[in-house]
Amino acid sequence: MHYNEISVLLTDGHSRQALPMAKAFKELGCKVTTLNSSKLDIGYTSKYPDRKIIDKTSKDDYEGKLNIISKLILSDEFQIVVPTTDFSAILLSQNKKLLSKHAYIAVCNWETLQIAADKLKTMRICMNNDIPCTKTLLDISTIQDIIDAKLTYPIVVKPRISYGAIGFQVIESEERLIKILNKPEVDLTQLIIQEYIPQNDIQYETAIFVDEHNNVKTSLIFSKNRWFPVNGGSSTLNITVDDEDIRANCIKLVKLINWRGCADIDLIRDPRDGVAKIMEINPRVSGSVKICFLAGVNIARQILESATGEPITEYTNYTNGIRLRAIHTDLLWFINSNKRFQAKPSWFSIAKTKEQIFSWEDPLPWFSYTIQAFTKYKREMKKRVTNTKQ
Repeated sequence: MHYNEISVLLTDGHSRQALPMAKAFKELGCKVTTLNSSKLDIGYTSKYPDRKIIDKTSKDDYEGKLNIISKLILSDEFQIVVPTTDFSAILLSQNKKLLSKHAYIAVCNWETLQIAADKLKTMRICMNNDIPCTKTLLDISTIQDIIDAKLTYPIVVKPRISYGAIGFQVIESEERLIKILNKPEVDLTQLIIQEYIPQNDIQYETAIFVDEHNNVKTSLIFSKNRWFPVNGGSSTLNITVDDEDIRANCIKLVKLINWRGCADIDLIRDPRDGVAKIMEINPRVSGSVKICFLAGVNIARQILESATGEPITEYTNYTNGIRLRAIHTDLLWFINSNKRFQAKPSWFSIAKTKEQIFSWEDPLPWFSYTIQAFTKYKREMKKRVTNTKQ
């Protein structure tokens, strides 16, 4: 089917997944519009969008973003709206009942999405249904509750709702726990307390697409062989793999919560028992969605098919061994890691490797992304991994 009459709005032109999604929708014949916060956003500098809108509202201004996105949707200019960040996915999901009267909103209903957006709710589902996951304290309201649980240190503390390792803390002792968390401004009910899984093994991610009948149409798995910050952060090198245990556990989870549409699930292989354990669900298109397209899985086509009521293409096979590299953060990994020369695959290997942002067909976004990366590095790092070793 040709989609020449369909206009698609991508709400997050600054996100790295906006670039491959814009390209894919454009190649399928759609008219593509990106909503950007700066003329340096890759959604603005790319050649693929037909229209590029600048919105100066802060990225975390809920009311401001809701106002601009609502105006665009209520104008009836767009048939499909696709969020590519957690923030926009949550915003659109919470307002989906109203906005879906004017466009297809490619996000799950709020009743379901809030389970995925809230890491504690996700862990509760896993632990209650024998799905391997990071051991988590489920009902914590006081410091004493944490102490009485007798978790082995170090432990992890992070916000129940966050992304990209923002607010992630590794706490090495009970004394440090008390010092960090025993403060009037700290609301323990908004935090998630977990065991710390040593991060010296491989992490994984599963890109998922579920149709309206609860059938999983995509379950593409890739390993996250390196990540930055090195103590816990976003992947810098991904490789498509096949693992039936991971696939089965991720499918079981999304079916249990009645997920619909795109999601991606983060896992970590525990070196102590060799089991890949679920850490969280990201309720939107994967930040590394480009690897799906490279491996032969067209997420954009599935969104279009879902929006137009067509049978959704099922991708049962994809190419293994495809590598996707984020060179900016992978370089930071190399500088900061004490395993820089022991990495597997080698940091210097470029076999079957594509860069996250760069392409010869559309080179300008790589340069604008680089400029933005330099300007926001310190600010972003302050929000991310805090290792509280004494």
